[in-house]
Amino acid sequence: MASLNVGNLGEYLREQRRQAQLSLRQLADAAGVSNPYLSQIERGLRKPSADILQQLAKALRISAETLYVQAGILDERDRDEVETRAVILSDPSINERQKQVLLQIYDAFRRENALEEDGTGTDGSAAATGSAPAPGAESGPGADSDTTAVPPTN
Repeated sequence: MASLNVGNLGEYLREQRRQAQLSLRQLADAAGVSNPYLSQIERGLRKPSADILQQLAKALRISAETLYVQAGILDERDRDEVETRAVILSDPSINERQKQVLLQIYDAFRRENALEEDGTGTDGSAAATGSAPAPGAESGPGADSDTTAVPPTN
């Protein structure tokens, strides 16, 4: 785990707050922290805990993971995944249910690609090339066998 990069975190938080058109006081109230404490975070003088970062993310309507990456709590190599999730979660044109479904599909594709990189399919055999799973369909160990209905034949 990297050490906290407080200066960049503070700059990032300030930019997110400004984009959200919130004053320092408004964000502090929404996140349940004191105005002076938030000011110190933005100026790089304080190291907020993961819980405080989560409260700030919720108040800013951004992904907590995005703030964890900025703070150095999450590993940098996970940044692309975190940013993709943050973009999905912050998209105002889709509702919360749609966001969750999209994240599930994204996770399924990432699992499938990881298995293909390992050279094995979901059943342990060589990875097959072809079409992607249906949206919402789970594959691999632990997937419910009744999630893919087969129409009865007469």
